[in-house]
Amino acid sequence: MSEPATLRDVAKLAGVSLGTASQALNNRPHVLPETRNRVLEAARALGYTPRNAISSVHNLSVIGMLTKHDVGPPAPFNVFFSHVQAGIEQECRAHRISLMFASVEVDESNHPIEWPRMIEDKHIDGLILIGIYLTEEARSELQRKLGRLIVLVDSYAPGAPFDSVLIDNLGGAAQAVNHLIDLGHRHIGLIGSNPASPPDILERREGYLRTLAARGIPQTYIEDGLMRREEGYAALQRLLKRAPQITAVFVTNDDTAIGVMHAAHDMGLRVPDDLSIVGFDDIDLASEIHPALTTVHVHKSWLGRLGVQRLLERARTPDQPTLAITIATHLVERESTTRVRSAEKKEVVLSESH
Repeated sequence: MSEPATLRDVAKLAGVSLGTASQALNNRPHVLPETRNRVLEAARALGYTPRNAISSVHNLSVIGMLTKHDVGPPAPFNVFFSHVQAGIEQECRAHRISLMFASVEVDESNHPIEWPRMIEDKHIDGLILIGIYLTEEARSELQRKLGRLIVLVDSYAPGAPFDSVLIDNLGGAAQAVNHLIDLGHRHIGLIGSNPASPPDILERREGYLRTLAARGIPQTYIEDGLMRREEGYAALQRLLKRAPQITAVFVTNDDTAIGVMHAAHDMGLRVPDDLSIVGFDDIDLASEIHPALTTVHVHKSWLGRLGVQRLLERARTPDQPTLAITIATHLVERESTTRVRSAEKKEVVLSESH
């Protein structure tokens, strides 16, 4: 017995993309009449019907997934977003939804520069944005193309009527800094942010400041920079040169924290005996480096899964209020933090070569 026809089969027979086939079958207005007729004829010829009841309820046959790519040369594989993508793919399979994905080039504040073809050509029924900060102009443009069938995953669009799935960045930063304070550290630095950072990183920066204030610690040591491994390396050198009394550092993501650890090693500092380090995200490499990195765990695959679920719910009930889901974090204690040495005073010798 042959397998029932799929949307992909219909698209292939009609000579169109998956998104166009979906748009035609769902009677969307952006499809040329001759294209719509060709798709409908292909569906009739193949005996195509939605593979489960949910398809006819939410009218989402093809979802687009868009991740950020920093402006410039091709970036290394993003291990954080790969887990988010895995969660999206898992949820799409569960609901028999096709997935298209692309990247969008962004500036240092994660503002998109140019949209990919899958949006410009309207090949998708709904969209999940990952790690992107929409300007008002970009938000208006997307809303014109897709209405409210857009979900922001670890993304921000102030004032937009889009549902979102976010990380508890404030709470995670508080866990990291409280952990260091509980170990006796009072001179704690912050690396991996700057005033122009995207909102999620500014929240981690704010969590650092709030926690120190709440615990009665007036000294703050912030070294502005970008979230890159090489930036973390240079930032630690600058920070300890002007504040050698620092005994611990909170870093806004794990990749930058690894750069900080490399810098500490090259400066002759022992981690954690001379310098305790806490990261954020809990990427796979965090548990594999030596010493293993204490970090804030983010439920990355659940960011993706909940993003798809939120998009489905928005399609079923389009008039419901805008909803923001915040996913809690938890601290994973490993080997890069320890209690401060109260009886010893660390001396850091920095040469001009560093």
